[in-house]
Amino acid sequence: MLWKGRRESTNVEDRRSISGGGLAVGGGIVGVIIIVIKLLMGGDPAELTQQLAPGQNNAQQMSPQEQAKDDERASFVKVVLADTEDVWTKLLQEQGKTYQDPTLVLFRNQVQSACGMAGSASGPFYCPGDQKVYIDLSFYEDMQDKLNAPGDFAMAYVIAHEVGHHIQYLNGTSAKMNKLRQQLSEAEYNKYSVMLELQADFYAGVWANHAQKMKNILEANDIPQALNAANAIGDDRLQKQAQGYVVPESFTHGTSAQRVYWFKKGFETGDIKQGNTFTDSSLQ
Repeated sequence: MLWKGRRESTNVEDRRSISGGGLAVGGGIVGVIIIVIKLLMGGDPAELTQQLAPGQNNAQQMSPQEQAKDDERASFVKVVLADTEDVWTKLLQEQGKTYQDPTLVLFRNQVQSACGMAGSASGPFYCPGDQKVYIDLSFYEDMQDKLNAPGDFAMAYVIAHEVGHHIQYLNGTSAKMNKLRQQLSEAEYNKYSVMLELQADFYAGVWANHAQKMKNILEANDIPQALNAANAIGDDRLQKQAQGYVVPESFTHGTSAQRVYWFKKGFETGDIKQGNTFTDSSLQ
């Protein structure tokens, strides 16, 4: 992705120096892969804290080289966030609406949000309670080493997906989902959760389409990187890796094929009107 030298968003809270320790999650993202299946990219971090026990501060001092690498990743995230701001401001203006920028919070190890306390193992997430996207930059390594989804545009897809949840907050979809959560059984609600997540994947594809038109950001392998990441975090693939079998009724984010399909549809059409996953008969 062509990103260096471009505008960085100022809607960022950098809490990396104040958010260390407090939760012990032995083995990191691998040790809690079952939890990650539920929470990766847009899950409820409050659920994670119920499954993690308090532990000792395991923060480690970064070397100058590691700090420089972390800072470069922070700059990358800020550029991607700026691109989402430009794209969604334009698209909502075309609908006669005003885009309200979300805030992105950078943290290490654990963080307090309006949705509760969350740790690095939850992966990046969006909290509608404070309209903020949260990300521990160590997720870069997790994408590459644990999920076999390397590349900077794979990470851009993750960020765009979380911003997609912010779009759902702004258009009232999140509020409707909260009502459904109170009315339905877990198995019934999971179906709607899948639709919600796939729509966020679609919005990520829409963002990529318009960011390319507006700023010519893409390099040759970028879209394959995003599609590979979408494939890597499908419920079926994660469950198969974690426990050797899949439980479709427990899916909350969609299969690998579904995630790839909806991101690709968003990227190819660039039309937000074509992303109503809630009326797709194949997802009913």
